[in-house]
Amino acid sequence: MSFFYGPGRNIYATGHVIRTVRLLMRTHGLDVPLSVIARECGTSRTFLYTHWKSAGALRTRAMTVEIGYAFDEARRTAPSDGTVPGIVAHLTEVVRVVRRHPTTAAVARSSPGVFSAAHSAVDGPLVRTAADRVGDVLHPLAPRGGVLADPALRSRTWKILWVARPAALCPEAVGDQEREDALDDAFGELVSDLLTPWTPTD
Repeated sequence: MSFFYGPGRNIYATGHVIRTVRLLMRTHGLDVPLSVIARECGTSRTFLYTHWKSAGALRTRAMTVEIGYAFDEARRTAPSDGTVPGIVAHLTEVVRVVRRHPTTAAVARSSPGVFSAAHSAVDGPLVRTAADRVGDVLHPLAPRGGVLADPALRSRTWKILWVARPAALCPEAVGDQEREDALDDAFGELVSDLLTPWTPTD
């Protein structure tokens, strides 16, 4: 029996399937065929094809969950207080979580071309998920309607996402504290500059 499921677990539940894919990707990156996913889930390829059509669709769903995990983990370890400094610290922690996540390194190893393209992607479910989460973090700066009510702030969502990727998608820096600090400091300074219009003046 696979270690990904056991007695009492519903092997057909979406949560179980995505959790299994997430665990597999932390070691194998994108190099996980549907047959392996089915075996580790304890189900069949037919079942997975019926619900997700492809291994790629499953991997994308799993990676959107990992993005959510990065924001949730940062909210636990470095919660934002809604001020610009608090938001910058929180987003820097998100970047750090992504960079240190085992899936980031695994994808870089297994699919270097895809990983490289992620640095400049302008659309897709992962980009949209990340942008939405950044927008949620920025919401306190425009309490009456959030980023949707403030076009200037909304544009910062995409700019922050753009400058975050070189720092977040750099698993080779993990373990080199000086390099990680340089990435985090540069990202923090850029975000602080982008949010200057929303920083109260004394």
